Amino acid sequence: MHLVLATEPGDPQHPNEDYASVAVPASGQGGVLVLLDGVTPPEDDHGCVHSVPWFTARLGGAMLELSVSHPDMTLPKALAAAISRTAEGHRASCDLSHARTPQATVVAARWSEHTVEHLVLSDSVLLLERTDGSVVPVRDPRLDELPPAVRELRAAVRALPRGSAERAAAGREYARAVEALRNAEGGFFTAAADPSVAARAVTGTTPRSAVRSLTALSDGASRWVEVFREGSWADCVSLVAGQGPQALIDRVRAAEAADPAGAAYPRGKARDDAAVIFVAP
Repeated sequence: MHLVLATEPGDPQHPNEDYASVAVPASGQGGVLVLLDGVTPPEDDHGCVHSVPWFTARLGGAMLELSVSHPDMTLPKALAAAISRTAEGHRASCDLSHARTPQATVVAARWSEHTVEHLVLSDSVLLLERTDGSVVPVRDPRLDELPPAVRELRAAVRALPRGSAERAAAGREYARAVEALRNAEGGFFTAAADPSVAARAVTGTTPRSAVRSLTALSDGASRWVEVFREGSWADCVSLVAGQGPQALIDRVRAAEAADPAGAAYPRGKARDDAAVIFVAP
């Protein structure tokens, strides 16, 4: 087995809100990877006294432990239990009903002698490389399928001059429209305080014999493909497998630095936290 990971904050002056970890049982048979991308709240008031890194560390740690110690528990059930456990850890001190209570996207994979299970919730990505060399991106498509009116708002924002008051106002309107779709029917889902969202995740199982490697990416790392169009998903796996996860993050940082204002490649953040896990089970 070969495994390696890297994670880096988008801004060195701010804590990294991504979480990445891998665990292998004492038996040495199988393993689990978990990657979370914490959702940055637009303002300080999010009903919780805890930070996003506090939340992702606890949710990720619980998901990892449950997935390893309970191999009979499906990944959605492990995520639901991890969400419940994390919520109980701050329910008494925080308003977990707040729309911006700490939350995260989730990627998880668990492999055994015979199978590879996967789970993806929201906009992080799992790349499943098959033994024939093909690469299958496992993605949650719901953020790509926002209602036409919301997509039109986004296009209107990007068409307005950067730095203008009109663009700022349109941006706020678009943000409110997206926020209304968070963890709502017809919208998209993230792991926050409601364990039922685990059932919304994209899941599947692949024979272990058909899998060469797994690469998990937060959206700060997947932007090398999705935003900057520097290569395909197969190119991404080849880069990480050959040069390591930090090489991918370095490529992303170079692309961000070349377009600091997001003029050529529009994106929500000029620089974003990035996390990459590579496992060849």
